[in-house]
Amino acid sequence: MMTIRENYEKWLKDFADDQETVQELKSIANDEKEIEDRFYTELSFGTAGMRGVLGAGMNRMNKYNVRRATKGLAGFLKERPEEAKRGVVIAYDSRRFSAEFAKETALVLCAEGVKAYLFDALRPVPILSYAVRHLGAIAGIVITASHNPPEYNGYKVYGEDGAQVAPEVAAGITKWIRQTAYTDCRLADEAEAKGSGLLQIIGNAEVDDDYIAAIKTLAISPELLAKEGAKLNIVYTPLHGSGNVPVRRVLSEIGLTNLAVVKEQEMPDPNFSTIKVPNPEDPGAYDLAFKKAAEVGASVIFATDPDCDRLGVAVKDGGGEWHLLTGNQIGCVLLHYILSSLDKAGKLPKDGAAVKSIVSTSLANRICERYGVAMFETLTGFKFIGEKIQQFMDAGDHTFLFGFEESYGFLSSTFVRDKDGVNASLLVSEVACACMDAGITLYDRVQEIFAEYGYYIEKVVSTTLPGKDGLARMKEIMSGLRAKPPKEIGGLAVAAIRDYLKGTRESNGKTEPTGLPESDVLYFELEGGNWVCVRPSGTEPKIKLYVNANDRDRETAEKLNATLCEASRQLLA
Repeated sequence: MMTIRENYEKWLKDFADDQETVQELKSIANDEKEIEDRFYTELSFGTAGMRGVLGAGMNRMNKYNVRRATKGLAGFLKERPEEAKRGVVIAYDSRRFSAEFAKETALVLCAEGVKAYLFDALRPVPILSYAVRHLGAIAGIVITASHNPPEYNGYKVYGEDGAQVAPEVAAGITKWIRQTAYTDCRLADEAEAKGSGLLQIIGNAEVDDDYIAAIKTLAISPELLAKEGAKLNIVYTPLHGSGNVPVRRVLSEIGLTNLAVVKEQEMPDPNFSTIKVPNPEDPGAYDLAFKKAAEVGASVIFATDPDCDRLGVAVKDGGGEWHLLTGNQIGCVLLHYILSSLDKAGKLPKDGAAVKSIVSTSLANRICERYGVAMFETLTGFKFIGEKIQQFMDAGDHTFLFGFEESYGFLSSTFVRDKDGVNASLLVSEVACACMDAGITLYDRVQEIFAEYGYYIEKVVSTTLPGKDGLARMKEIMSGLRAKPPKEIGGLAVAAIRDYLKGTRESNGKTEPTGLPESDVLYFELEGGNWVCVRPSGTEPKIKLYVNANDRDRETAEKLNATLCEASRQLLA
């Protein structure tokens, strides 16, 4: 096994012809800490693919890691040569080097004899997911780092079902990557690849038009959109990402013609220069949208992240004050609207099912109980929701109605298998139209749901722990909590402990299986249906606390959540 310094020297030697890489590495020659961070490990390939800071080195996003990952993927796919012939679809967003990495990916695949379908311009994650199924491809790849800061990029791999690859598939790809040397990756000649048909450039005619047509079928009440759509005044910001074209197109085609776009954030910008981070969960991302809304008199604001798999929503109440809805609130409003509308029309299937992640609100469970719909829970990661959809379809035992994660991910279709900001923008628009028709605001509808089911207050508390030391600290925290789990948090007794790494739920001396895959997650069930979940992030150097509290009284629920947040922080200390 090579030392950190030997890895560094090997890169200088192996890529001596690449002056840009050599120059960057020589600039850190005397910075041992920086060399350690770049070369103490390889950029890991997990179920979310790779994601990291751009730069030279094993633990950085660069063309060499992209080439190596792609050759590894090709090796994995060619274990089933007949299926590998179906090809791989490649999309990319607006980040630095996204287009370049996408082309490198395509040319490595072609050099390995695997057909590549490369989009002609940036596209969102949901269109890629749709395209894999639509074109009958064996896999898909998106070059994106989602909502991470501008210095990041990433590489996400999708299976033939259009969902991100499952853990066992990711492990198989990783095995191939690890036996691939950086210097063994070659690129096909672009002109030759096109001439032979191995490289096919795709666009609207092959994918987008069909995707938009399919999204429009997800409207629950098209006649409501026709009646109220032109009256709904929306401001939309794509936050410099890939949602600009498809979101505007689908809203226009369903009758929402009164839509204003934040011009400063309309066009792709890899530096995301108008915002700190391109994350619709961040209130600061809406500053320019609020300004635009004041100019045009809008009552709803939409924001999508760079790869347009997530949708953030701000709504104005009757007094003119703006409220940024949480992902849990959006998810519950959409779930309630879908179930109540289908129920009212007599179209709610008896085998209806919804799916959410374990860290998403328990309010959704209550709504499903009210309408006799089964609620299934999965680990964090929309791939698990995508998997569940396929399981329903294979078994024929449930009809999928809606899936969501608290981190602004929503889906009501089965033709896409990842969260879909375009799908969500249509649904939220329809709910807003239904509220207008009823003479209330979308914010009022949220409050009505709370009044009926109870106030559920959720917070996510993140602690950033970067680098090698941070990784060690996260492992230390999780092992410490397992060795000595709390008996109470914030004055509430721990009623049960779910340890997803062990796959167990322990309560009153009894142990039962969780029924979910292994994952480094601890979930503390508290009395009264409250809970706290501790989870190291799979895509960022963070450990996350998900804190959920509920009560019939709003103020009591908010105070309880604040108490649990503080107590949970102490757990990490």
